[in-house]
Amino acid sequence: MKRLLAAFCLVFAVFAARPAWAQSEWDNVARVVAIGDLEGDYEKFQAMLVRAGLIDERGDWIGGQAHLVQLGDIPDRGPNSRAIMDQLMRLERQARRAGGRVHALIGNHEAMNVEGDLRYVHPGEYAAFATRESARLRERYYNATLAHLRETLPAEQLPTFDDAFRAQWEAEHPLGYVEHRVAWAADGAYGRWVAGHESVIRINDTLYMHAGLGPSYLPFARDAINAAVRGALRGTPDPAMPDILTNEDGPLWYRGFALSEESIEAAHLEAVLSRHGATRVVVGHTKRASTVLPRFNGRVIITDIAVPQGYADPHAFLIEENGALFTMHRGVRVPLTAPTPAETCAYLQRIAALDPPDAPTARLAAQCVTAPPQN
Repeated sequence: MKRLLAAFCLVFAVFAARPAWAQSEWDNVARVVAIGDLEGDYEKFQAMLVRAGLIDERGDWIGGQAHLVQLGDIPDRGPNSRAIMDQLMRLERQARRAGGRVHALIGNHEAMNVEGDLRYVHPGEYAAFATRESARLRERYYNATLAHLRETLPAEQLPTFDDAFRAQWEAEHPLGYVEHRVAWAADGAYGRWVAGHESVIRINDTLYMHAGLGPSYLPFARDAINAAVRGALRGTPDPAMPDILTNEDGPLWYRGFALSEESIEAAHLEAVLSRHGATRVVVGHTKRASTVLPRFNGRVIITDIAVPQGYADPHAFLIEENGALFTMHRGVRVPLTAPTPAETCAYLQRIAALDPPDAPTARLAAQCVTAPPQN
């Protein structure tokens, strides 16, 4: 069925977005804003960009020579990833003209959408693609599906094409589904845009990626990793890294920096940093706290924000200005200095002071009074 959809998509022309300009390292960047997983929350993204001073009230770039790093996982679980991607496409052009950069790194959910793994797609994502032509397109795809099944299955294995079958099929293929799949195909507007980006970059002394890099990817250079991800998304995997889109050691999936005990992971972390000429790594992908969370005495910074039910999203993200790090948490800049366990605890206590008394950060800070969190 995946092959059928690919063939069906070729019938419809879409204007492919221009891919990003391939480059994986920058030095002497005075200001970097790093934002973690967005999961289809366009309004949150806009609020963060405004708070960071990167866009004006019209949504246009005013960040000058700053670099914006979005750490992947734009789509799924929320309804408005299309609006986020459209905004990023526009900001890429505007920032580059101003001497800045926008880096939309590839996350596992971008790859899943290109590959057709739609387990986490929010219904609103399909609805965002629906037009007055959607019913007609879906009808054509339904008829193509039936023809395909009749051609490929023995008669005794064919389902009964009755009203119940049709209702179930339409529930699995809502209006906008066909357009969504056309746009997310490897040669579609959003699939091509995603595949034009990097998965791992270095800015100044900081390595940015969606998830991390496990031991099996330590031997590979950054540009080789990026090329392998792009190639796999375009259907031409690198024989040296054939499963890079799904490998749990790969840059889209590795969770060791976020979840492994620091005493166990420290040697590997240092090897990765040394390999890529960095002193810290900034990742998303794994929700550990309801704020930007440092680990390994600030050698790892996690930007994927966990917001428990019943609590307001703090819209927390990371800023680097002239070498100094800050967390923007509920609109307040909090210095992120964590080279020692005591300073990590002090940072968490400052964050907790901005939250309600029963918020998760308060418990995290309380646990950190005698020792920082290790697990």
